Amino acid sequence: MSKSTPCPDVIRDFERVSPEIVKRASSFASSILADVAGRRGALHGRISPLSPTMRFAGPALTVEVRPGDNLMIHAAMAIAKPGDVILVDGKGDLNSALMGEIMSQQCVALGIAAVVIDGAVRDSEAICELGFPMFAAGLNPNGPTKSVSGRLNHPISIGGVSVSPGDLVVGDADGVTVIERDKAAAMLPLAEQKVVAENKRISEIKSRKALAPSWLDGALRAAGVIKEGETL
Repeated sequence: MSKSTPCPDVIRDFERVSPEIVKRASSFASSILADVAGRRGALHGRISPLSPTMRFAGPALTVEVRPGDNLMIHAAMAIAKPGDVILVDGKGDLNSALMGEIMSQQCVALGIAAVVIDGAVRDSEAICELGFPMFAAGLNPNGPTKSVSGRLNHPISIGGVSVSPGDLVVGDADGVTVIERDKAAAMLPLAEQKVVAENKRISEIKSRKALAPSWLDGALRAAGVIKEGETL
C-alpha cells in the first residue's frame, strides 16, 4: 500500500473567485449578499471595521495562527496577490494585537484589499488615517510573538463561518459576508433583484402607499397569532 503525501502547511496556489465577480459583488452591501445566500455566511458581529467607512471585496487568502502569534500573517503577506483579502483565524484571542500600522502599510504597498482578523489589532488611529480596510474582533496595545507555525490556505473557521481559500469576501460597516467561490456568480443576479425589491419597498413606505409589508398578515396567521380571515 502506498503512503499518501501529507498536505503542506503552506499552500501557495489556489483558485480564486474571478475579478469580474469581485467587481460586481463590490457594488452590493454585505447584508444584501448575506440575505440572498440564505441568511448565512455573515461573520460574528464581534468582527467589525475599525471605521464604518471601510469596505472591500475580494478573494479569501486564509490564515490559521496560534493565539497571539502573527508569524503566518507575515507569510501570508509574502505570497498574497493584489486584491486578495487576508482572513485570519486568530481563535478570538484579544490578549495581544496580531497586526498594526507597519503591517497595514505593507499591505497597502502590496495591493492587498483588506484584512479580517478574529483577534485583536493595534494602532487603530493610524490604520484609520491610512484608510486600509481592517476588520477585527477588538483592540489591544500588546504586540504579538513571531515564533509559532500555522497554516496558509487551508479551510478555516472564522467568526463562526467556514471559509475556503478563494471564496468571495465582502465587508462594510455592517460586517463581513463570505460566499463560497462556486456559488458566488449565482448570487449576483439574486442580489440585483433584492436591491430592486428593497428600493420598491422603501418607495412605497415614503409615499405611504404601503406602510405595512404585504406578507405580514399571512406570517401572523401561520404563526398562530391571528385567525384565518382576521387582519391587524
